[in-house]
Amino acid sequence: MVVIIGAGPIGLAVAIELKKRDIESLIIEKGTLVDSIFHYPQNMTFFSTSDKLEIGNIPFISHGPKPTRREALEYYRRSAEHFNLQIKLYEQVKEVKGGDGNFDIVTEKESYKAKKVVLASGFYGQENRMNIPGEDLPKVTHYYDEPHRYAWQDVVVVGAGNSGVDVALETWRCGANVTMIVRYDSIKPSVKYWVRPDIENRIKEGAIKAFFNSELTEIRENEVDIQTPDGLITIPNDFVLAMTGYHPHFGLMEKLGIELTKDENRMPVYNEKTLETNRKGLYVAGVVCGGMDTGRLFIENTRVHAEHIAQHIEINI
Repeated sequence: MVVIIGAGPIGLAVAIELKKRDIESLIIEKGTLVDSIFHYPQNMTFFSTSDKLEIGNIPFISHGPKPTRREALEYYRRSAEHFNLQIKLYEQVKEVKGGDGNFDIVTEKESYKAKKVVLASGFYGQENRMNIPGEDLPKVTHYYDEPHRYAWQDVVVVGAGNSGVDVALETWRCGANVTMIVRYDSIKPSVKYWVRPDIENRIKEGAIKAFFNSELTEIRENEVDIQTPDGLITIPNDFVLAMTGYHPHFGLMEKLGIELTKDENRMPVYNEKTLETNRKGLYVAGVVCGGMDTGRLFIENTRVHAEHIAQHIEINI
């Protein structure tokens, strides 16, 4: 038995590759199936074309070249059903005891025996917090769903990457009074080239207000404080959408005994050919391998992890 922690696309891909080799596996997921994709904005369209998101050689047919969130949820659910994968949902892994060939995976509900363990937990579930007063108020969110709830409200958007820009434009077009707070002196260079002129023109004409080289310093029920180059200012506020990014569950990796690099990226230490970590019999797969460098790894360029891991397990199980 191989236990896979995480039921995202790469966790599913690992289970499929193992099944092709007649190796039993069990996926344990703290949320729903492909939980990260489920929590994407409702109307989101992927950057990648559908063929780049395929797993298990199952064709991903979408209405357009770039699939929607809804299409992806259905595709991955049907893929899991097609291969009859064993999956435990809404079950949090607490610790992994034992060693290679004889692991004990302890969850909040029960424990499981495994010869090998694969960590494919992604990063979307752990937000980068601002660590400022008021961040835990109900009006603050690090996750965006859809714009309607923000109609005619005073909205602050923190961040100027792709997510921040999309959120600012969508909520503005739904009637929100939008203010962007950007730590840098411009919109991030990584913003999609077809979106950049839109946000820059909205800021230039004053439709969306933007404070550059600025930071949010405090959030209160009806207002926020912003530290700008010209000093501290206070503006009215109904909602704060903190699009500050996400990171892997470093606490879980450390609890599992996975060594992390000492630099700012905090990448797990693993063999690039086999994906096995410093803890023998424990592998990492998918975007979790990138640590804080979350813009480097995606579904499309980590699908290959599944085959590498399955091949190594087949030889060593």
